[in-house]
Amino acid sequence: MVDTQHFCLRWNNYQSSITSAFENLRDDEDFVDVTLACDGRSLKAHRVVLSACSPYFRELLKSTPCKHPVIVLQDVAFTDLNALVEFIYHGEVNVHQRSLSSFLKTAEVLRVSGLTQNDDAQGPLLQNLTRAAAAEASSPRTPADSVHTPE
Repeated sequence: MVDTQHFCLRWNNYQSSITSAFENLRDDEDFVDVTLACDGRSLKAHRVVLSACSPYFRELLKSTPCKHPVIVLQDVAFTDLNALVEFIYHGEVNVHQRSLSSFLKTAEVLRVSGLTQNDDAQGPLLQNLTRAAAAEASSPRTPADSVHTPE
């Protein structure tokens, strides 16, 4: 008699474990295989992580035969790049209000999943942030105008 019974084995906290592992790999710079540079500064990352979160990086890295490419990004602020890489590895990032417009523009150029207009998974929060950033850029405000007081 042939045994046809199968068992599904599931790692209950798989997503959080993988996320934590990626964060540790980045923090320790273990197995980094790409360098991103702009504004005269650089940071190291993992091609597979960048490719998974950005079609821009995926296409670029697929066409690069180098084992450890250095990608120089023109017209990108290092603070935006660093924040985007943090977003890619952690799934979230804190960005100062004055940097939000620039950050989102860079995310759009680099086609970072979860932050781009063409991303189906972006949800209404990003759309509202994009509108708020555009409104912020078009109307001058005093610091007091941007303070939110809970009711």
